[in-house]
Amino acid sequence: MLLSDVLAIKGKLLYTISPQKTLADALALMTEQDMGSLVVIEQGALSGMLTFREVLAAIHQAGPAWQSVPVAEVMLRDPAVGEPRMDLHELRSHMIDHHQRYLPVVEGGTLLGVISFHDVARAVLEEQGFESLILRNFVRNWPDEVLPVGKPSANCSER
Repeated sequence: MLLSDVLAIKGKLLYTISPQKTLADALALMTEQDMGSLVVIEQGALSGMLTFREVLAAIHQAGPAWQSVPVAEVMLRDPAVGEPRMDLHELRSHMIDHHQRYLPVVEGGTLLGVISFHDVARAVLEEQGFESLILRNFVRNWPDEVLPVGKPSANCSER
């Protein structure tokens, strides 16, 4: 399974925010849409990511004045990105190595979407479930004439 498959399962709905917006604006959007991250877009290009991790750190640091802090001051600048052709193993390692729970997916400079570690875990479970179904069906429909019961095959030795 590839990252593009994970993105297809998840969908390409994307929530963005401008770096000039405030943390109050960002938190309102994240809460309203039940999102753990926002892509920060400046002049039509990815400039950062804002997750609850950065929001909580900023609230802790700024105290009561947190609501007026600009997104640009707390966002994760130049986040690691994924490419659609990454396989799941490479993708998981990439997210862990960069300590990112949310990963923008970019191809040729175009932002295709964002996936979360949860999206990856769900895709892995779906893939394993499908493989399990195929294997169970294969075993259930195994032809009897392949190996007659009671007769060892040429590759087996009797003990």
